Amino acid sequence: MESRDQLFQQAIEEYAEGISRVVHSYVHSRAEHDDLLQEIWLGLWRALPAFRGDASLKTFVYRIAQNRCVTEIARRKPQNSCGEELLELEDHQPGPAERLAAEQKSDRLVRAVQRLPLGLRQTLILRLEGLSYAEISEVLGISESNIAVRLNRAKERLNICLSGGEK
Repeated sequence: MESRDQLFQQAIEEYAEGISRVVHSYVHSRAEHDDLLQEIWLGLWRALPAFRGDASLKTFVYRIAQNRCVTEIARRKPQNSCGEELLELEDHQPGPAERLAAEQKSDRLVRAVQRLPLGLRQTLILRLEGLSYAEISEVLGISESNIAVRLNRAKERLNICLSGGEK
């Protein structure tokens, strides 16, 4: 079995970053982070003589870290019990107003596409479906350069229509 010093050094070299991330998930300030990290390394140093190698060094180190973090949280709880801060989780899902606005925008776009002349509409829809210029050319029986012209004209008309002008 390796010596205590070697095991400790190995643990720091291999797991310091991961343990630091674990600690960061439990405390908020840099000072608390550093203090708890120091307690973990001290706890590891003290526990190493009991390490028999039944588990990997990694699981041994992480178990000590988790236990120290939980102990720290439990120790603090009575101090914060009256004024505990509730963490606000950000909801990245759009709310009703945002969904309505997106739906209205989508409806405007669909109506604008529907008002395009047939040739421009066909070309744009096929392109939006992922067809290449060559494939659109084959479907519509027109040249690839004509496809490019039609797509540009369709975009121009959509911009005019969506910006409030009619054409």
